Amino acid sequence: MKATKRLHAAGQSLWLDNITRALLTSGELKRYVDELSVTGLTSNPTIFDHAIAHSSDYDDAIRKGAAAGREGEELFFDLAIEDLTRAADILRPLNDATNRVDGWVSLELSPTLAYDPKASITAAKELWARAARPNLFIKIPGTKEGLPAIEESIFAGIPINVTLLFSREHYLAAADAYIRGIERRVEAGLNPFVTSVASVFVSRWDAAVAGKVPSTLEGRLGIAIAKRTYHAYRELLASDRWLRLLNFGGRSQRLLWASTGTKDPKLSDVLYVTALAAPHTINTMPEKTLHAVGDHGDVGAMLPQDGGDAEAVLADFARAGVDVGELAATLQRDGADAFVKSWNDLLASLVSKSASLKRAG
Repeated sequence: MKATKRLHAAGQSLWLDNITRALLTSGELKRYVDELSVTGLTSNPTIFDHAIAHSSDYDDAIRKGAAAGREGEELFFDLAIEDLTRAADILRPLNDATNRVDGWVSLELSPTLAYDPKASITAAKELWARAARPNLFIKIPGTKEGLPAIEESIFAGIPINVTLLFSREHYLAAADAYIRGIERRVEAGLNPFVTSVASVFVSRWDAAVAGKVPSTLEGRLGIAIAKRTYHAYRELLASDRWLRLLNFGGRSQRLLWASTGTKDPKLSDVLYVTALAAPHTINTMPEKTLHAVGDHGDVGAMLPQDGGDAEAVLADFARAGVDVGELAATLQRDGADAFVKSWNDLLASLVSKSASLKRAG
């Protein structure tokens, strides 16, 4: 049995961190569902930029959109929503069969809104209504400014994928925003069944300290942070506050491992998958990692509920001069900035491609 199927059987969802139009039209996504136990899909501006800039799959749609006066963000969201609604329809049977646990796709707000809660709330409502798919998440970053937008969107009944979380503290703040939104729905007599995931980025931790810590610590920081976060997650799931909401008909927000492609060639290409196996979690991974897991991945013990050796490993990093609190803030800020850059690159690519298609007639 492939490791992907064993992970699924153990209660972990495997989502693909990629989308291209060809992936949808060729039947490849359906094949991943059938053969590699993929049950969801995530996207971000970098993924769309690469898909649009490096293929001709979007040329007709860009040409038609430009002729209709669509440009910039409007044109991008036309293209993205077309892809993601098609992916949502492919995955809809999984969403129905699992009572909305799986079968999800994610659409990210403009990264320029990361520090503007009011605009984020408005944009989330508009995009959710426009996509009109029950199995589509709106992605909102878990920045300090993003937390009110998360709470308000959940209260409005919009499924949210909280992105750009890097630490236990980031996760707990995002979970609290989700819970507040659900608690407000209970108080208002609304259905508390609103789905959400909290996306914790893993591999960027190790990339940030590569070459700056003893060799015995290489490739261990991201997993230690994940274990610490998982401990907090399991404690929260067992808390009276969560259990009360479950009794009203709520659904627990699931923890999602993001950025799980290995960046250091010296490390195993399936490191952040095999090390982070855990029930009632999600691992979203690039195609290269997905294929590697299917080919030679292994499944060992599940993550320990108490975090295992996380605190001991993090103490070793502290002795090596790594301040994880400060680094978490830096990673979140840098991640938000990187998404803005990707967003600007994406819009520039659309301008360039629109112009070249117009010249070509």
